[in-house]
Amino acid sequence: MLNILHGEDEFSRQQALDEIKKGIGDETVLAPNMTVLEGQQVKLDQVRAACETMPFLAAQRLVIITGLLERFEPKRKPGRKKAPLGQPQSEHQAFTDYFGKVPEFTILVLVDGKVNNQNPLLQELSKSKVIIKTFPPVRGAVLRQWIEKRVVEQGGKIAPQAVGLLAKFIGGDLRAIANEIDKLALFTAGRRIEEADVRSLVSDIQEASVFAMADAILESRASFAQELLQKLLEQGAAPSYLLVMLTRQTRVLVRVKELAKQGLSPFELQSRLGLSGDFLVRKAVEQAGKYSVARLAEVYRRLLEADIAIKRGWYDPELALNILVAELCQGAKTASLAH
Repeated sequence: MLNILHGEDEFSRQQALDEIKKGIGDETVLAPNMTVLEGQQVKLDQVRAACETMPFLAAQRLVIITGLLERFEPKRKPGRKKAPLGQPQSEHQAFTDYFGKVPEFTILVLVDGKVNNQNPLLQELSKSKVIIKTFPPVRGAVLRQWIEKRVVEQGGKIAPQAVGLLAKFIGGDLRAIANEIDKLALFTAGRRIEEADVRSLVSDIQEASVFAMADAILESRASFAQELLQKLLEQGAAPSYLLVMLTRQTRVLVRVKELAKQGLSPFELQSRLGLSGDFLVRKAVEQAGKYSVARLAEVYRRLLEADIAIKRGWYDPELALNILVAELCQGAKTASLAH
Protein backbone atom coordinates (compact mmCIF):
# COMPACT_ATOMS: atom_id res chain seq x y z
CA MET A 1 0.00 0.00 0.00
CA LEU A 2 1.39 3.41 -1.02
CA ASN A 3 0.60 6.53 1.01
CA ILE A 4 1.65 10.06 0.08
CA LEU A 5 1.66 12.73 2.81
CA HIS A 6 2.70 16.18 1.62
CA GLY A 7 2.16 19.81 2.51
CA GLU A 8 3.54 22.66 4.62
CA ASP A 9 1.56 21.77 7.77
CA GLU A 10 4.27 19.61 9.34
CA PHE A 11 2.34 19.00 12.57
CA SER A 12 -0.75 17.48 10.92
CA ARG A 13 1.45 15.60 8.47
CA GLN A 14 3.36 14.02 11.36
CA GLN A 15 0.11 13.11 13.09
CA ALA A 16 -1.03 11.25 9.97
CA LEU A 17 2.30 9.41 9.83
CA ASP A 18 2.03 8.50 13.52
CA GLU A 19 -1.38 6.94 12.85
CA ILE A 20 0.13 4.76 10.13
CA LYS A 21 2.90 3.71 12.52
CA LYS A 22 0.34 2.65 15.11
CA GLY A 23 -1.07 0.23 12.54
CA ILE A 24 2.17 -1.74 12.62
CA GLY A 25 2.18 -2.19 16.39
CA ASP A 26 3.81 -0.83 19.52
CA GLU A 27 7.41 0.40 19.69
CA THR A 28 8.86 -3.07 20.22
CA VAL A 29 7.19 -4.31 17.02
CA LEU A 30 7.66 -1.12 15.00
CA ALA A 31 11.40 -0.65 15.62
CA PRO A 32 12.67 -3.73 13.72
CA ASN A 33 10.02 -3.34 11.03
CA MET A 34 10.52 0.29 10.00
CA THR A 35 13.03 1.76 7.56
CA VAL A 36 13.43 5.50 6.88
CA LEU A 37 15.17 6.57 3.66
CA GLU A 38 16.30 10.01 2.48
CA GLY A 39 14.59 10.63 -0.86
CA GLN A 40 17.10 13.12 -2.25
CA GLN A 41 19.85 10.49 -2.48
CA VAL A 42 18.10 7.12 -2.28
CA LYS A 43 18.61 4.62 -5.10
CA LEU A 44 15.85 2.41 -6.44
CA ASP A 45 17.78 -0.70 -5.37
CA GLN A 46 17.80 0.58 -1.77
CA VAL A 47 14.04 1.13 -1.89
CA ARG A 48 13.53 -2.33 -3.33
CA ALA A 49 15.69 -3.96 -0.66
CA ALA A 50 13.83 -2.16 2.14
CA CYS A 51 10.38 -2.95 0.75
CA GLU A 52 11.10 -6.62 0.05
CA THR A 53 12.58 -7.44 3.45
CA MET A 54 10.16 -9.75 5.25
CA PRO A 55 8.52 -8.41 8.43
CA PHE A 56 9.99 -9.66 11.71
CA LEU A 57 7.39 -11.11 14.08
CA ALA A 58 4.74 -8.84 12.53
CA ALA A 59 2.23 -8.92 9.70
CA GLN A 60 3.58 -5.79 7.99
CA ARG A 61 6.61 -3.53 7.76
CA LEU A 62 6.82 0.20 7.15
CA VAL A 63 9.11 2.01 4.70
CA ILE A 64 9.19 5.82 4.87
CA ILE A 65 10.89 7.92 2.18
CA THR A 66 11.28 11.62 2.97
CA GLY A 67 11.78 14.21 0.22
CA LEU A 68 11.47 11.94 -2.81
CA LEU A 69 8.78 14.03 -4.49
CA GLU A 70 10.82 17.20 -3.96
CA ARG A 71 13.67 15.52 -5.84
CA PHE A 72 11.53 15.54 -8.98
CA GLU A 73 10.09 19.03 -8.66
CA PRO A 74 9.77 20.97 -11.96
CA LYS A 75 12.81 22.90 -13.20
CA ARG A 76 14.62 24.68 -10.41
CA LYS A 77 14.63 28.46 -10.26
CA PRO A 78 17.92 30.22 -11.06
CA GLY A 79 20.40 29.95 -8.23
CA ARG A 80 19.07 26.65 -6.87
CA LYS A 81 21.14 23.52 -6.96
CA LYS A 82 20.85 21.64 -10.22
CA ALA A 83 20.04 17.96 -10.48
CA PRO A 84 23.13 15.73 -10.62
CA LEU A 85 24.59 15.24 -14.08
CA GLY A 86 23.72 11.91 -15.67
CA GLN A 87 20.39 11.59 -13.82
CA PRO A 88 17.99 9.92 -16.28
CA GLN A 89 15.12 12.13 -17.34
CA SER A 90 12.71 9.20 -16.78
CA GLU A 91 14.05 8.23 -13.35
CA HIS A 92 10.72 9.12 -11.77
CA GLN A 93 9.10 6.57 -14.07
CA ALA A 94 11.35 3.83 -12.70
CA PHE A 95 10.17 4.64 -9.18
CA THR A 96 6.56 4.74 -10.37
CA ASP A 97 6.87 1.31 -11.99
CA TYR A 98 8.35 -0.26 -8.88
CA PHE A 99 5.88 1.31 -6.47
CA GLY A 100 3.16 -0.63 -8.29
CA LYS A 101 4.95 -3.88 -7.41
CA VAL A 102 5.64 -3.30 -3.72
CA PRO A 103 4.85 -6.47 -1.70
CA GLU A 104 1.51 -6.47 0.11
CA PHE A 105 3.23 -6.86 3.47
CA THR A 106 4.93 -3.44 3.03
CA ILE A 107 3.33 -0.09 3.74
CA LEU A 108 5.25 2.52 1.76
CA VAL A 109 4.89 6.18 2.74
CA LEU A 110 6.28 9.19 0.86
CA VAL A 111 6.57 12.24 3.12
CA ASP A 112 7.23 15.68 1.63
CA GLY A 113 6.69 19.36 2.28
CA LYS A 114 5.18 21.67 -0.33
CA VAL A 115 4.95 19.94 -3.72
CA ASN A 116 3.97 21.46 -7.08
CA ASN A 117 0.93 19.94 -8.79
CA GLN A 118 3.10 19.58 -11.90
CA ASN A 119 5.51 17.28 -10.08
CA PRO A 120 6.00 14.38 -12.55
CA LEU A 121 6.32 11.66 -9.91
CA LEU A 122 3.21 12.87 -8.08
CA GLN A 123 1.28 13.04 -11.36
CA GLU A 124 2.24 9.49 -12.32
CA LEU A 125 1.52 8.04 -8.88
CA SER A 126 -1.86 9.79 -8.78
CA LYS A 127 -3.00 7.55 -11.65
CA SER A 128 -2.56 4.39 -9.56
CA LYS A 129 -4.08 3.07 -6.36
CA VAL A 130 -2.57 5.39 -3.79
CA ILE A 131 -3.74 7.24 -0.71
CA ILE A 132 -2.80 10.93 -1.03
CA LYS A 133 -3.25 13.33 1.87
CA THR A 134 -2.37 17.01 1.51
CA PHE A 135 -1.61 19.30 4.44
CA PRO A 136 -1.70 22.97 3.36
CA PRO A 137 -0.90 25.82 5.79
CA VAL A 138 -3.69 26.44 8.30
CA ARG A 139 -4.83 30.05 8.47
CA GLY A 140 -7.82 32.30 9.21
CA ALA A 141 -11.07 30.73 10.37
CA VAL A 142 -9.70 27.20 9.93
CA LEU A 143 -6.81 28.00 12.27
CA ARG A 144 -9.17 29.40 14.91
CA GLN A 145 -11.36 26.30 14.66
CA TRP A 146 -8.28 24.11 15.06
CA ILE A 147 -7.27 25.99 18.21
CA GLU A 148 -10.75 25.62 19.72
CA LYS A 149 -10.79 21.90 18.92
CA ARG A 150 -7.34 21.37 20.40
CA VAL A 151 -8.34 23.09 23.64
CA VAL A 152 -11.47 20.93 23.92
CA GLU A 153 -9.35 17.81 23.32
CA GLN A 154 -7.22 18.92 26.26
CA GLY A 155 -10.38 19.10 28.38
CA GLY A 156 -10.48 22.89 28.49
CA LYS A 157 -12.39 25.93 27.26
CA ILE A 158 -11.12 29.11 25.61
CA ALA A 159 -12.59 32.57 25.07
CA PRO A 160 -12.97 33.77 21.44
CA GLN A 161 -10.64 36.72 22.12
CA ALA A 162 -7.99 34.32 23.43
CA VAL A 163 -8.34 32.19 20.28
CA GLY A 164 -7.76 35.24 18.07
CA LEU A 165 -4.76 36.39 20.08
CA LEU A 166 -3.18 32.94 20.04
CA ALA A 167 -3.58 32.78 16.25
CA LYS A 168 -2.10 36.26 15.89
CA PHE A 169 0.90 35.63 18.13
CA ILE A 170 1.95 32.29 16.64
CA GLY A 171 0.28 32.03 13.24
CA GLY A 172 -0.03 28.68 11.45
CA ASP A 173 2.73 26.81 13.30
CA LEU A 174 0.44 24.13 14.76
CA ARG A 175 3.20 22.44 16.71
CA ALA A 176 4.05 25.69 18.51
CA ILE A 177 0.35 26.40 19.12
CA ALA A 178 -0.21 22.89 20.49
CA ASN A 179 2.69 23.37 22.92
CA GLU A 180 1.30 26.71 24.08
CA ILE A 181 -2.19 25.27 24.52
CA ASP A 182 -0.73 22.50 26.68
CA LYS A 183 0.95 25.14 28.86
CA LEU A 184 -2.20 27.28 29.00
CA ALA A 185 -4.30 24.27 30.02
CA LEU A 186 -1.96 23.60 32.95
CA PHE A 187 -1.80 27.27 33.88
CA THR A 188 -5.58 27.77 33.96
CA ALA A 189 -6.20 24.50 35.83
CA GLY A 190 -9.68 23.78 34.50
CA ARG A 191 -11.06 27.31 34.10
CA ARG A 192 -11.59 28.97 30.73
CA ILE A 193 -8.49 30.31 28.98
CA GLU A 194 -8.86 34.08 28.71
CA GLU A 195 -7.10 36.71 26.63
CA ALA A 196 -5.02 37.78 29.64
CA ASP A 197 -3.71 34.22 30.02
CA VAL A 198 -2.50 34.19 26.43
CA ARG A 199 -0.83 37.57 26.84
CA SER A 200 0.83 36.39 30.03
CA LEU A 201 2.22 33.09 28.74
CA VAL A 202 2.48 33.39 24.97
CA SER A 203 3.46 36.95 24.18
CA ASP A 204 7.11 36.15 24.95
CA ILE A 205 7.19 34.03 21.77
CA GLN A 206 6.57 36.94 19.44
CA GLU A 207 8.69 39.26 21.58
CA ALA A 208 11.56 36.79 21.25
CA SER A 209 11.17 36.94 17.44
CA VAL A 210 11.26 40.74 17.60
CA PHE A 211 14.42 40.50 19.73
CA ALA A 212 15.98 38.28 17.05
CA MET A 213 14.92 40.68 14.30
CA ALA A 214 16.35 43.64 16.21
CA ASP A 215 19.61 41.70 16.59
CA ALA A 216 19.73 41.01 12.86
CA ILE A 217 19.01 44.67 12.02
CA LEU A 218 21.67 46.01 14.41
CA GLU A 219 24.20 43.54 12.99
CA SER A 220 23.22 44.36 9.37
CA ARG A 221 22.19 40.74 8.64
CA ALA A 222 19.70 41.75 5.96
CA SER A 223 18.60 38.31 4.77
CA PHE A 224 17.79 37.01 8.25
CA ALA A 225 16.10 40.25 9.31
CA GLN A 226 13.84 40.20 6.24
CA GLU A 227 13.08 36.51 6.81
CA LEU A 228 11.98 37.17 10.38
CA LEU A 229 9.97 40.20 9.31
CA GLN A 230 8.09 38.24 6.67
CA LYS A 231 7.41 35.39 9.09
CA LEU A 232 5.96 37.77 11.66
CA LEU A 233 3.80 39.48 9.03
CA GLU A 234 2.57 36.10 7.75
CA GLN A 235 1.68 35.14 11.31
CA GLY A 236 -0.65 38.14 11.41
CA ALA A 237 1.49 40.67 13.27
CA ALA A 238 0.46 44.19 12.17
CA PRO A 239 3.24 46.43 10.77
CA SER A 240 2.30 49.10 13.32
CA TYR A 241 2.70 46.54 16.13
CA LEU A 242 6.14 45.48 14.85
CA LEU A 243 7.24 49.10 14.50
CA VAL A 244 6.15 49.81 18.08
CA MET A 245 7.91 46.68 19.33
CA LEU A 246 11.15 47.50 17.50
CA THR A 247 11.04 51.07 18.82
CA ARG A 248 10.35 49.80 22.33
CA GLN A 249 13.17 47.26 22.03
CA THR A 250 15.66 49.89 20.90
CA ARG A 251 14.59 52.20 23.72
CA VAL A 252 14.97 49.32 26.21
CA LEU A 253 18.51 48.65 25.01
CA VAL A 254 19.47 52.31 25.52
CA ARG A 255 17.97 52.18 29.03
CA VAL A 256 19.80 48.93 29.82
CA LYS A 257 23.12 50.52 28.89
CA GLU A 258 22.34 53.41 31.24
CA LEU A 259 21.10 51.24 34.13
CA ALA A 260 23.95 48.74 33.79
CA LYS A 261 26.32 51.47 34.95
CA GLN A 262 24.39 51.54 38.24
CA GLY A 263 25.13 47.86 38.95
CA LEU A 264 21.46 46.82 39.21
CA SER A 265 20.53 43.13 39.60
CA PRO A 266 18.50 41.33 36.88
CA PHE A 267 15.42 41.53 39.15
CA GLU A 268 15.86 45.27 39.59
CA LEU A 269 16.39 45.69 35.85
CA GLN A 270 13.19 43.76 35.13
CA SER A 271 11.25 46.01 37.50
CA ARG A 272 12.72 49.25 36.15
CA LEU A 273 12.28 48.25 32.50
CA GLY A 274 8.82 46.72 32.85
CA LEU A 275 9.79 43.50 31.04
CA SER A 276 7.58 40.44 31.45
CA GLY A 277 10.10 37.69 32.12
CA ASP A 278 13.66 36.66 32.97
CA PHE A 279 14.36 35.62 29.39
CA LEU A 280 13.61 39.10 28.06
CA VAL A 281 15.82 40.71 30.71
CA ARG A 282 18.76 38.41 29.95
CA LYS A 283 18.32 38.97 26.23
CA ALA A 284 18.18 42.76 26.64
CA VAL A 285 21.36 42.80 28.72
CA GLU A 286 23.10 40.57 26.18
CA GLN A 287 22.02 42.76 23.25
CA ALA A 288 22.84 46.06 24.93
CA GLY A 289 26.42 45.00 25.49
CA LYS A 290 26.98 44.38 21.77
CA TYR A 291 25.99 47.76 20.34
CA SER A 292 27.16 51.33 20.74
CA VAL A 293 24.89 54.14 21.88
CA ALA A 294 25.47 55.80 18.48
CA ARG A 295 24.19 52.74 16.58
CA LEU A 296 21.13 52.44 18.82
CA ALA A 297 20.41 56.16 18.44
CA GLU A 298 20.59 55.87 14.65
CA VAL A 299 18.14 52.95 14.60
CA TYR A 300 15.80 54.73 17.04
CA ARG A 301 15.75 57.87 14.87
CA ARG A 302 14.96 55.89 11.73
CA LEU A 303 12.15 54.02 13.48
CA LEU A 304 10.56 57.31 14.50
CA GLU A 305 10.89 58.62 10.93
CA ALA A 306 9.16 55.51 9.59
CA ASP A 307 6.36 55.97 12.13
CA ILE A 308 5.84 59.56 10.93
CA ALA A 309 5.85 58.43 7.28
CA ILE A 310 3.17 55.83 7.97
CA LYS A 311 0.95 58.11 10.06
CA ARG A 312 1.06 60.83 7.41
CA GLY A 313 0.15 58.34 4.71
CA TRP A 314 3.37 58.69 2.73
CA TYR A 315 3.94 54.95 2.67
CA ASP A 316 1.93 51.77 3.02
CA PRO A 317 2.78 50.42 6.52
CA GLU A 318 4.14 47.06 5.34
CA LEU A 319 6.15 48.67 2.54
CA ALA A 320 7.58 51.27 4.91
CA LEU A 321 8.65 48.55 7.34
CA ASN A 322 10.32 46.51 4.58
CA ILE A 323 12.19 49.57 3.29
CA LEU A 324 13.23 50.52 6.82
CA VAL A 325 14.63 47.08 7.64
CA ALA A 326 16.50 46.88 4.33
CA GLU A 327 18.07 50.33 4.73
CA LEU A 328 19.03 49.80 8.36
CA CYS A 329 20.68 46.49 7.51
CA GLN A 330 22.63 48.10 4.69
CA GLY A 331 23.67 50.96 6.91
CA ALA A 332 22.58 53.13 3.99
CA LYS A 333 22.99 56.89 4.17
CA THR A 334 20.14 57.39 1.75
CA ALA A 335 17.28 59.82 2.14
CA SER A 336 15.00 58.97 5.06
CA LEU A 337 11.35 58.01 4.81
CA ALA A 338 10.25 61.24 6.50
CA HIS A 339 10.06 64.12 4.06
